[in-house]
Amino acid sequence: MALSPADSAPSQSSRAQQTSGAQQTSGAQPDGTGASERVVIRELTDAADLTALAKVFDDVWRPDPTNRTMDIESLRVLAHTGNYVVGAFIDGVLAGGSIGFFGAPVGQTLHSHLTGVSRLGRGHNLGYALKLYQRQWAIDRGLSEITWTFDPLVSRNAYFNLVKLGARPREYLVDFYGELGIEPAGTDATDRLFMSWPLDIPIPDAPVVDPGGPGVVYTVDLQDHNHPQGKPEVVTDAATVVVPVPSDIESMRRTEPIVAARWRVALREALAPLVNGAERAPVTFLRSGAYVFGPVGGPAEE
Repeated sequence: MALSPADSAPSQSSRAQQTSGAQQTSGAQPDGTGASERVVIRELTDAADLTALAKVFDDVWRPDPTNRTMDIESLRVLAHTGNYVVGAFIDGVLAGGSIGFFGAPVGQTLHSHLTGVSRLGRGHNLGYALKLYQRQWAIDRGLSEITWTFDPLVSRNAYFNLVKLGARPREYLVDFYGELGIEPAGTDATDRLFMSWPLDIPIPDAPVVDPGGPGVVYTVDLQDHNHPQGKPEVVTDAATVVVPVPSDIESMRRTEPIVAARWRVALREALAPLVNGAERAPVTFLRSGAYVFGPVGGPAEE
């Protein structure tokens, strides 16, 4: 599911950092009041911590009270059977967390199901720290890949996943979860990108692309704000393809729900054939709010 929230891009040096296997502790940092903070990330096993983690997830996704994001029983079972259940603490208070489970191929893959940061944890780069901790946790267990899904309409998460982490979309999934009953999604269809994050190579730098150069095509028609239209027919094997998305789809779902629903269809028409079709390289996401795909059989990313 979607990571919330995405923090600002790291420096080149922070891209290369890896977290320790058991616990990550930050140094003292000013918080504007002269105090310092300590950020600790660790696995969660006891009932009190797992209850607090469930509350963090509810704070992030604000689900229907009858359909919680993750129940205590499931967290308990995942933790007890050796799967990935981790929390991030600020000054001893749980402010974020992540859960995952082993997937296929057996012995190679961790599927990251939920990663969220509460309002308390925002502005502390916890989302990125949690993913780096997860990466090292998986490497320590001999795994070669982490997978997860996210909503491709949420531009900040697209930037986080493709640029900060260097993960790549493997599959476009239509209405993958059905109706979730959580506030950020509303009643929108739950289309997702299925992401792959290889662990046997360093986190790559984002590829440099020119979205205004020759051979560029745009696959969403934005002439009418109220009626975005997918244009997959303009794509050729040799084209560099730009797929724009709204800057803030979550606000749009509250203020213009009909337009937001039309964006879901337009993006599905534009993005699904690119992700599920012939492999294109490079693939990245621009801060301005657009996916960029290189030509079919383009040069591999370094």
